[in-house]
Amino acid sequence: MIAAMHNLSHALIWHQNWRVTMNLLITDTTILTCDATRRVIERGAIAIEGSRIAAVGETDALVQAYPQAERMNGRGLAVLPGFINAHTHTVLTALRGTVEDWDGEIIYRYMSPISYTMTGHEREVMAALGCLEAIRSGTTTLVDPFRHVTTYAGAMADTGLRLWLSESCADIDTRKIRFGDYSTDEAFGRMFIERAEELVSTWHGTRAGRVNCQIAAHATDNCSPRMLATLLEMAQKHGLTRTCHLAQSLGEVAAVKSAHGLTPAAYLDREGWLGPELSAAHWTFCTAADIDLLAERKARLAHTPASFSRRGLHKALLGRIRDAGVEIAIGTDNMSEDMFHAMAIGSIVQRTGRGREAEGGISPSPQDVLDMVTRNGAASVGAADQIGQLVPGMKADLTILDLNTPALRPIIRLASNIVHYGHPGTVHSVMVDGEFVMRDRVVTTLDERALLDEAQAVTERVWKRMIEANPDIRPPKGEIAWLDNENGLDT
Repeated sequence: MIAAMHNLSHALIWHQNWRVTMNLLITDTTILTCDATRRVIERGAIAIEGSRIAAVGETDALVQAYPQAERMNGRGLAVLPGFINAHTHTVLTALRGTVEDWDGEIIYRYMSPISYTMTGHEREVMAALGCLEAIRSGTTTLVDPFRHVTTYAGAMADTGLRLWLSESCADIDTRKIRFGDYSTDEAFGRMFIERAEELVSTWHGTRAGRVNCQIAAHATDNCSPRMLATLLEMAQKHGLTRTCHLAQSLGEVAAVKSAHGLTPAAYLDREGWLGPELSAAHWTFCTAADIDLLAERKARLAHTPASFSRRGLHKALLGRIRDAGVEIAIGTDNMSEDMFHAMAIGSIVQRTGRGREAEGGISPSPQDVLDMVTRNGAASVGAADQIGQLVPGMKADLTILDLNTPALRPIIRLASNIVHYGHPGTVHSVMVDGEFVMRDRVVTTLDERALLDEAQAVTERVWKRMIEANPDIRPPKGEIAWLDNENGLDT
């Protein structure tokens, strides 16, 4: 049975009734548990009962223990915990292939305006596109703070992914910052607080606990002390983890210095925001003193290596951050949901060792990087006891790789192959909460062709409207041909 979902156009068809309670035994496979000992089991088996892992061990033993379970032959496959994308904005797939290559500030010049230009339906489509790419890239969990999230949370939830969603709150109008206006707007701030409360009350703990919420301050340069205090109180009231962007641009650093006489990290500390419940993205322009402070407070880093490396050498003092003992998770940030890409670039930029007396080296190891997209990602949202490892009792969130692909052969050190050379084409199947969202390379929750066509149409409409409403942000001449071509892009 198929049916249209929510307010998505009739052309965008989603498969319904895909959820079936499963008892499954995957046999004769390679298992990377990412557990406390980083155990790897050759010719292993993993038993799934309902939404959880029932057992992990040798194939012969589990075949005897679970004789009635449906069997899946895992020969030539590898099973590992599903990737956890610790910081992303799926709606910003609408910017893909543009601002990565243009000069100038992009956060307030393009990212903020395009999100306000979209209708709820258009956000649904672009968020769904991000979810589709995430599934095909082996991701099972997305941590997605953005704006107007209640307008598309349902579309994301229906893809079957595990989610931590939040409304990125601000009380300085992010549409005006590109004009140099950093004045506090109480009405603007109240609107965000109301949206955040609505999101939490509507979505937190829903879909059998698969969809959850965080509390998000957008960034230190657009949140007043009053806003930060309100959000902190909200997080404590609901028992939620927190997130924000931290020192992501020199403009942010300068604005916070001008307004508060502090660095962004010191400002958050003054307002009581630092602590293990905070996973802050980027830290790009944090000083050595900032890093020491963040480490002392046990704040976590959601590192987005790919997005910040597209426009030059990553500037975060990653060697200093790692040496300070900060727990690092990895995210894709924007325009991409490919965690293989993020892992490969993350390994490279962290190995530069920036901020160390002697930079460079071969640390982190591939297993360290896998930890960042599994165990550490789980800890960043307060779910280390639920996801991120393949051990009995954990949620059955699995990524299954096809080892019979050129990128993963020959196999000498499998973790190294995955981190350095893995790509979405190596992903065979993806399971979330004990249910396949992709099986044998077929996505079970989305009509891919219809979604891709709809996303193209939405992107063209949104860009045209954004430029019409904001002529000061027109792209460089000749960069987007269909902006001046009413017949659209030839496909």
